Amino acid sequence: MSWFESLVLGLVQGLTEFLPVSSSAHLRLTAAFSGWKDPGAAFTAITQIGTESAVLIYFRRDIGRIVSAWARSLADKKMRRDHDAQMGWLVIVGSIPIGVLGLLFKDQIEGPFRDLRITATMLIVVGVVIGVADRLAARDETGGRHRAPKQRKTLENLGVKDGLVFGLCQSAALIPGVSRSGATISGGLFMGYRREAAARYSFLLAIPAVLASGLFELKDAMESDHVSWGPTLFATVIAFASGYAVIAWFMKWISNKS
Repeated sequence: MSWFESLVLGLVQGLTEFLPVSSSAHLRLTAAFSGWKDPGAAFTAITQIGTESAVLIYFRRDIGRIVSAWARSLADKKMRRDHDAQMGWLVIVGSIPIGVLGLLFKDQIEGPFRDLRITATMLIVVGVVIGVADRLAARDETGGRHRAPKQRKTLENLGVKDGLVFGLCQSAALIPGVSRSGATISGGLFMGYRREAAARYSFLLAIPAVLASGLFELKDAMESDHVSWGPTLFATVIAFASGYAVIAWFMKWISNKS
């Protein structure tokens, strides 16, 4: 991989990770249209460490508060009623599906699932799903001629059942073409959550899944001689910088727009 390829692919990763358009699909398609080799699942997972680092910094106050409350709840039963402590448990619960399915289908994820026909098909399918979910959310928020606006749920209403559904939606992102944020946000909208609430939980839920995947692939890559470390690390830094800018813009946008 050349330095120019790593620059372009790092930008693509950062610009698409937090938008509901599938970063893994866009990395695959960018390489294909440019006549470059498939960057591979390992490159995707490692550069995602960069974008998830942006999440850690952007949500540092939320994460610090949640981790602190969750840790205290291990010893103090009263703390288990605290919303932040519950969020810690819900992030763990929601991360189970993608962890289990990721290990079970590792070979397929790194092989057959990267077929461009599957990627293109899933981009279309998920695009339709996102459109329908957002339309339903807009209808609830605005009401209609014979229907009053409907109050949608916030993260205060999140429970174990909904957390698992969010997690199952996230696990669909193991297939290139299925956007992680698109799948989880759409799942949240179908369950009646507000856009901002669904997006916030989606990003928090991605942290353990993406970091675990990235570190797992990093371990395998360090034992391999086929990784261009310089360009890969450069792409990861580019993904971090562009990703942070996108997530800051996206959270403001989704608060009051579709």
